[in-house]
Amino acid sequence: MADWLIWQLADSAFPTGGFAHSSGLEAAWQQGEVDATSLSAFVHDVITQAGHGVVPFVTAAHRESGDLGAIDSQCDAFLRNPVTNRASRVQGRAWLRTVERAFRAAAVRTVCETARADAPFRHHAVMFGATLRALEVELPDAQRLFLFGVCRNTLSAAVRLGLVGTMDAQRLLAETAGNLDRTIARCASLTIDEAAQTMPLVDLWQSAHDRLYSRLFQS
Repeated sequence: MADWLIWQLADSAFPTGGFAHSSGLEAAWQQGEVDATSLSAFVHDVITQAGHGVVPFVTAAHRESGDLGAIDSQCDAFLRNPVTNRASRVQGRAWLRTVERAFRAAAVRTVCETARADAPFRHHAVMFGATLRALEVELPDAQRLFLFGVCRNTLSAAVRLGLVGTMDAQRLLAETAGNLDRTIARCASLTIDEAAQTMPLVDLWQSAHDRLYSRLFQS
């Protein structure tokens, strides 16, 4: 059952709102900082930053889902970029709503009720970790699934922006496997006190999103 569940959660048809965000790619592309040839490096940086800056909150929420309020508040304090912070809240609420409607297990209902009562911000990484624990997905699988979603969603944004075609995006997704594994190896045991922003340019491009004259994505 766990394998089928992971495949369902990884499916692009699972409506979590992730495809409404570009992880700063849209702003970087409009400013001429990223094109088809440099897209792979950008995706590498996004994965690295997610591993060091966000996966620790997935890990903490999965291990200590009873203390969601404190973890959620720490995540909110860590995400100082207003665009990134807002996107995390939007995705977290969408993820929680989708999981609650898709899975009727008592443990899922309990964690969703706890999140709404105790976690005022409901950041994506925190909701992701807590709900996957409730769904009995092991922590290593939850961490891998989260990073895969970051990578896939960024490449999907690249396709919709016209940076690359669907075939090239799939090639790039396959080529990131090694980077995903290395990032997991480095970041799987990080605590939230060790969370860090490792790619400041990605953070700067993300923060510029609201200043774009026209935009396709929310962030």
